[in-house]
Amino acid sequence: MNRIALITGASSGIGEATALLLAQNHFDIIITGRRNERLQELKDKIQTVSQAEILILNFDIRNLAENEAALNSLPDKWKNIDVLINNAGLAAGFSNIQDGVIDDWERMIDTNIKGLLYITRLVSNLMIKNGKGHIINISSIAGKETYPMGNVYCASKHAVQSLTKGMRLDLLKHGIKVSSVSPGAVETEFSVVRFHGDTERAKQVYNGFTPLNAGDIAETILFILTRPAHVNIDDILIMPTAQAYSRDFNRVQ
Repeated sequence: MNRIALITGASSGIGEATALLLAQNHFDIIITGRRNERLQELKDKIQTVSQAEILILNFDIRNLAENEAALNSLPDKWKNIDVLINNAGLAAGFSNIQDGVIDDWERMIDTNIKGLLYITRLVSNLMIKNGKGHIINISSIAGKETYPMGNVYCASKHAVQSLTKGMRLDLLKHGIKVSSVSPGAVETEFSVVRFHGDTERAKQVYNGFTPLNAGDIAETILFILTRPAHVNIDDILIMPTAQAYSRDFNRVQ
């Protein structure tokens, strides 16, 4: 019998790759996100490569009422969630603190911290009721270091690291595993979003070296989820070979 995994931010990047990989490895998948057409395309793609059952929840994770409505809409069979992957997140803008754009700050805080909290509160209660579960939070190298003009984004990912530890402590007595995955440079839509759609500037981030890709992170998530019952991977930091620190790269000119 397949386990059930709920993946936030599944419409692209790491979320999409993880949904595809888990569906091929004995998981039924709840995919969530704001872009319903992307979710429909992903559902179709998954069904061409696996027999997994797929359920779409189309909502904005930044909105508490939408989170509640989405989870309350789950048919009973889908409430038996084994895995929550808190993948939804973004960087918006790249400015010194004194020049920061308030809308960018609020997008990051509302998505990376508040959205993660909203969905975790709802799903963790289902897990406690079911007596099992595993939560994986997608953090970042930015949650372990701080770099110039990354101020609020780095702060939001430091919060994810701290919340992961808090969840681990609070859910320990319920037998629920909690893990975090902290990637370095991954070439997805991340930089395009950060630079507000400037694709040329986004490409420059990855010039001269081979970054991680979404599939690398999906494989790491699968590894975490397939450890024996007595093993919990608390935290994994995964970097491209060409990256040693948040700003230190071996770029080939």
